[in-house]
Amino acid sequence: MSFPDLLEEVPDLSDGIRGKLTPNQPLSAVTWFRTGGPAQLMFQPADEDDLAVFLKKLPKDIPVLSVGLGSNLLIRDGGLKGVVVRLSAKGFGQIEELGNNRLRAGAAVPDKRLAEAAAKAGLGGFAFYTGIPGGLGGALRMNAGAHGTETRDRMIELTAIDRDGNRHVLTNSDMEYRYRHSGASSDLIFTTAVFEGVPQDEMTIREEMAAVVEHRENAQPIREKTGGSTFKNPDGNSAWKVVDAAGCRGLMVGGAQMSEMHCNFMINTGGATGHDLELLGETVRAKALEVTGIRLEWEIKRLGEFGPKGAIEPFLGQA
Repeated sequence: MSFPDLLEEVPDLSDGIRGKLTPNQPLSAVTWFRTGGPAQLMFQPADEDDLAVFLKKLPKDIPVLSVGLGSNLLIRDGGLKGVVVRLSAKGFGQIEELGNNRLRAGAAVPDKRLAEAAAKAGLGGFAFYTGIPGGLGGALRMNAGAHGTETRDRMIELTAIDRDGNRHVLTNSDMEYRYRHSGASSDLIFTTAVFEGVPQDEMTIREEMAAVVEHRENAQPIREKTGGSTFKNPDGNSAWKVVDAAGCRGLMVGGAQMSEMHCNFMINTGGATGHDLELLGETVRAKALEVTGIRLEWEIKRLGEFGPKGAIEPFLGQA
């Protein structure tokens, strides 16, 4: 499947743009599930100014979506209309020590690299990022966390560009963080953020990081094509326990499977489509609701157009 070429429909769109523009870029190459249709146009800006110029030029009726490392993302088989912005490591992958126990990092920085930089700087409080296989843009958007610490515990302020190309600085309170959620406008593309840690011995920090890595390797299917935790933890419960109680550990739909190792992880066993994965997730949600009465909510972001097999109803159409 492919979309009409936006560079042909908007001939002057690339004028003065220094970043890379790619029509009908396959998104299966940039998501951990390795599935999904194309982006109508992918834009990799050279830097924050380049992003702002592009968004000012882009007609307002063309949708824009920012995609990071693709670790918590399921792209549907029909792909994404409009522009997908993917921040490059060259333009948005820097980390800077600011003093006063603070670091500034670009939104394209992998979470684990921020943890490493903090350790070298003797700043504690970042070890949890070692076990989160995504980038800081996504962590800022969804308040990523693990092992009792969340992004909101470390983030001081961030910079973002809006759909009109305007620059904004948001404080921690502006983000209205709660569990796996922020209240920031969906049209904001985060570019950099300032984080604050606490002074700590580097050896102690590295011991904490090693413990996080060991836990992840022993408890999660990290060598599979997966998207991390599929469902959010319900209040007072764990999502994996609900999935297990519903009898869904190891459940398969096409090439998609709920992991035997950690049943809140979906995996692409080799030939799964986006449809397989989303249908599996909704099958699990329906079974969990029937068996336990708990309505599991997706943690993985599902985006794009449904493909030839058609739409998938939430909870398979149940109330």
